[in-house]
Amino acid sequence: MSSIRKFSVSAIACAAAAGAMLVSSAPAEAQGFLDRLFNPKHYDNGQRRAQEPVRREIPKVRVSGPRYYTYEPDRLKTADLASLGHELDAYAQALETRLEDEARLKDRRIPHKGTADAPVIRASLEVRSPAGNFIADPAFLDARGVLKRTQVRALPEVIEAIEAYYATHPAFVWIMNGMITEKAVSAVNTMSEAAQVGLDPADYRVAFPSLDGVVDKAARQAELMRFEMELSAAALTYSLDAARGRIDPNRISGYHDLPRKEVDLKLVMGSIAATDDVYAYLQGRSPSNPQFVRLIRALAKLKEADEGERVEIAEDTFLRPGGKSIELKNVIAAIGLKGSDDLKTAHADTLGAYDGGEDYTPELVAVLKDFQAENGLTADGIIGKNTIRALEGISNADKIEKVKLAMERLRWLPRDFGPRYVFINQPAFTATYMSEERDPLSMRVVVGQKSNQTYFFSDKIETVEYNPYWGVPYSIIVNEMLPKLAQDPSYLDRIGYEVSTVSGRQVSSASVDWYAVAQKRQPINVRQRPGSDNALGELKILFPNKHAIYMHDTPAKRLFKKDARAFSHGCVRLEDPRAMAAAVLGKPLDYIGSRIAQGRNDSDPVTRDIPVHVAYFTAWPEPDGSMGYYADVYERDEYLKKAIEATQAARS
Repeated sequence: MSSIRKFSVSAIACAAAAGAMLVSSAPAEAQGFLDRLFNPKHYDNGQRRAQEPVRREIPKVRVSGPRYYTYEPDRLKTADLASLGHELDAYAQALETRLEDEARLKDRRIPHKGTADAPVIRASLEVRSPAGNFIADPAFLDARGVLKRTQVRALPEVIEAIEAYYATHPAFVWIMNGMITEKAVSAVNTMSEAAQVGLDPADYRVAFPSLDGVVDKAARQAELMRFEMELSAAALTYSLDAARGRIDPNRISGYHDLPRKEVDLKLVMGSIAATDDVYAYLQGRSPSNPQFVRLIRALAKLKEADEGERVEIAEDTFLRPGGKSIELKNVIAAIGLKGSDDLKTAHADTLGAYDGGEDYTPELVAVLKDFQAENGLTADGIIGKNTIRALEGISNADKIEKVKLAMERLRWLPRDFGPRYVFINQPAFTATYMSEERDPLSMRVVVGQKSNQTYFFSDKIETVEYNPYWGVPYSIIVNEMLPKLAQDPSYLDRIGYEVSTVSGRQVSSASVDWYAVAQKRQPINVRQRPGSDNALGELKILFPNKHAIYMHDTPAKRLFKKDARAFSHGCVRLEDPRAMAAAVLGKPLDYIGSRIAQGRNDSDPVTRDIPVHVAYFTAWPEPDGSMGYYADVYERDEYLKKAIEATQAARS
């Protein structure tokens, strides 16, 4: 026993001695040795802590959407046409040579066998342009001196087209024999009616020449040349504006992604010069699709209509069934003006018995519900801002403004929508599939909330994907997931999301350096697996674009019952995604159901050419023949008005 005790003491002493030696040479290693020897549990915990990566606090960052700009309009340029006048000197020299030849030949007799006198041979006064197929106008060439002193103020591309045209076509378009032609009068009159197609007549106003009492040749030439060039510039500007709009939408905000149309003004100038019906030509520069034609008719009708009686309801009114409000009498009065005859007949007893009281009785609630239903609102009997807007109606002046803005926006889109297309109107919260082969398919949609606005762009539908994964956008990762990951790095693992590197290797969300992700120094992919809780629901309809916007199903069906439906992160949620998928694929509805029922992530290509216009119109001709007027959900009408005002100021 004593020997064992001696051994233990000796062993401990040796260990202590060894420990002392280690401490003297390497204190840290010695301490580790002692921990392993006397406190192994403490040592193991320390080792684990040392191996764990140091977690940095995830910074509070936010990804913001595009911004709205201060609109920069196209600037006019004042250019003199001296260089054009000098180019025409060569033509004039050729003409003078011909005239001299004519003078020499005028009285010359050429002997002719069998006759005493030969006929006079006159030189042609035709002088051809370098193009070889256009005959110069001597009167135009004679006025080249005043042309060198003529100035034109117009858009740079308009001036370029004028110089290019007259350099190869040295002749008057609007003048003949020193007089204004009927064609010129028709052009001026047509452009004076520009307001009928949503344009500003002031942009194309040209003063007729003042020739009364002017006998000086140079003065007459100067006034006629001024009119010629100004009218050509106005006609080109009108043609440009009518075809593509006065505004470049991409200068309004980053939410606009619409390539500006190219217009060949040199070709347009040639067509204007050649046409015998300049009225028809200029009118034809505006879109000719059915939607634009209906907007023209709506605008004319609104301008002819009286403003009409309106009842105003306090803007902050909010009334639930069973409540009381002093504004109730105005609500009932508005129903008397705005309600349909059928509604007023069905509720004649209730409306007739109403005495102007403040109690919102069940009978009055029934009247309101029917009014809401016939105006496309949620028939819940609650009187809020959307119901008030329908009760008050929109003034004619406001409707006119909305129609004019719609005309401008429609000029940004393709001239012809084609035989089939999908039209998403954000302010109306609707999506419509249009086809020559079937009746329109319309449904409610949910679009981006104001902080995550849906873009305005056009694309082409390519794919329908069933049981889709949801690839979480970086903005949602940063704005919504990072705060939760800061509290719980395993958050994404727990809710069943897949996290992977750019190479596709799946990793645990707890192993990701979310600090680096927030700083955009570590790319990471996050996606939600298909299933009943998937944010995209059963399917999505893809038209690949740089904004990552598409149409899709959603498990949040309750939002479709709301009147204003701006709740998404920017994508377009469909009320009836199966019907839309069947329409774009040209398949039966049962086929879509069978593809979803297979339960696996799969897709079908859309083989037909189907454009999709993700658009923004606060006035729009609906498929049922009505003209819809909608609230400016993103306030884009106001930004477009400012752009138009800036353009008018730049042109004045």
